[in-house]
Amino acid sequence: MGKKDKKSKTAEQKARVAAKQSKKAAQKDKKVRAQGGVDSDGEDVDLESVLEEYAKQQALFLKVTEVPCEPPSPRASATLIGSPSNHKELFLFGGEYFNGALATFYNDLLVYHVEKDEWRRVTSPNSPLPRSGHAWCRGGNAGGIYLFGGEFSSPKQGTFYHYNDFWRLDPSSREWTRVESKGKGPPARSGHRMTYFKNYILLFGGFQDVSQQTKYLQDIWVYDTQNYVWHNPTLPPATQKPDARSSFSFHPHELGAVLYGGYSRVKSNAMAGKQTKGGTQGTRVILKPTIHQDTWFLRITQPSSDCPGTTPPTVRWERRKKPANPPNPARAGATMAYHKGRGILFGGVHDVEESEEGIDSEFFDTLYAWNIERNRFFQLTLRRPRAAPRKQAEDRGNVRRERGKADEAELLRNLAALEMRGSIAADADTIMITDDPSEDLAMSRPPKPVLMTMPHSRFNAQLAVQDDVLYIFGGTYEHGDREYTFDEMYAVDLVKLDGMQEIYRREVENWQGSDNEEHEGSDDDEEDSEDENMVDPETPMAGVALQLFDLSTTQEVSPQILHAVEAVEAENEKPTHEEDTRPLPRPFESLRDFFSRTSTTWQELVLETLR
Repeated sequence: MGKKDKKSKTAEQKARVAAKQSKKAAQKDKKVRAQGGVDSDGEDVDLESVLEEYAKQQALFLKVTEVPCEPPSPRASATLIGSPSNHKELFLFGGEYFNGALATFYNDLLVYHVEKDEWRRVTSPNSPLPRSGHAWCRGGNAGGIYLFGGEFSSPKQGTFYHYNDFWRLDPSSREWTRVESKGKGPPARSGHRMTYFKNYILLFGGFQDVSQQTKYLQDIWVYDTQNYVWHNPTLPPATQKPDARSSFSFHPHELGAVLYGGYSRVKSNAMAGKQTKGGTQGTRVILKPTIHQDTWFLRITQPSSDCPGTTPPTVRWERRKKPANPPNPARAGATMAYHKGRGILFGGVHDVEESEEGIDSEFFDTLYAWNIERNRFFQLTLRRPRAAPRKQAEDRGNVRRERGKADEAELLRNLAALEMRGSIAADADTIMITDDPSEDLAMSRPPKPVLMTMPHSRFNAQLAVQDDVLYIFGGTYEHGDREYTFDEMYAVDLVKLDGMQEIYRREVENWQGSDNEEHEGSDDDEEDSEDENMVDPETPMAGVALQLFDLSTTQEVSPQILHAVEAVEAENEKPTHEEDTRPLPRPFESLRDFFSRTSTTWQELVLETLR
């Protein structure tokens, strides 16, 4: 997986590939020694100078501008949220993209207009620097959107930097403001979560990378938006509190906040490989990956009105019972969005086997609703809209016809009355019927595809709910040693659940990992080749075309079509420098799905050949 073991990736991803890391490190050391001790991947980058240059370039923008743009480029560890001031807008900020060789970080703010189906890019002279793994939330009573922390790295991820800056975004003017709080604030971190309670912003957890070790955090911070001060409440020693973790779910509650799940690595004793002189086997301390499934309630009591303004609120953690019907098996990277007293969870990954070659993982595409008050999970499934009964449809048609006849009769009576009065002649030439341009625009826009299946399995997708609609952006999938970042966005109505609407979708870019990694992953690819429903992205299209026609043995194929397919295949074998415009299979797409998606294109190619 290239450099995904470096610090800019989330903590759970680093732990999941620990077995592969050690093997690749040994191979890399061997290669370095063969090259005379020169590490070609080494880099000496001053990140502070790089970030300072980013700030100088950003200051060249004289004002906040907003221009139409294409949908966002593929990225992971970004943040997506519904606008607090406009229920028809979504905000996307930051993120990173790793293609197997280099990492790219973003600090662009993109706005998605739901009704217009339009993306717009916002540039500002004062905005947060490029980052990923940050957190943001709505401002509650204070309004706006608040953002804290995140991470940045050099292109080859040799050096790493954590942020501890705090920002506020005005959703109406798109203006960023850096919040300078009084006193001490939270230390730098990534993988944390934020939520709101009345006039407070709540921040918990996350992790820091210190040298070669990852330190998970369990501190709670409360920001007072009225007095512009951070509070770090001190809990009594005997009080229970959640274990240190990152990548959990943190949602608002009328009495505070609720926390579910997360990921961390905890110390554990393991048997050493060799026995001591006394005959007993020694032990060693290891960091064991842990997927948390516990739930906690953070009860917040505001200070009384006669207390000074700087008095912090009283907080107390209360452990809840284990939720009923949780997703099974336990999964990391399952993201959750808040919607009317419940959390909507999608995706995730579970490590199912660990061998000498590394960790094999199972990815999920299931959708759950977590009822916060009942502390219970419910799986959500898509359901096709029911067709209206024929009799009811005929009755509705009869009512429309009768209503049309009545309207026509009334119109004739009015025209007759106007003719008798002689007033119709003066106004006849001035009557104009115009169409609403907005309706024409809506009619001219092609309809979005609606799928009755969930998007491809993934983890760390970005979720947001706006106006009872869940939006799913991006996400990551792994296949062998390759890591794919999805370049797509979907929407589903959480009330109707009548299909998954495809907002946009682009092909997944190729992995640019080293030859060693591709060679290491070849064994996994050979094992996966036994699955006849999967298509390798590098499979020649001529072979795919023949498999498509052999897929359904019950359908009769005419000799003309077979002859045309053979002609297309023979033409493809000829040396040519022209670009191949035929459709390609998407990564991990089954043959049946590929045929249903591209059948029209193949028919057009056959017809052109027959001509």
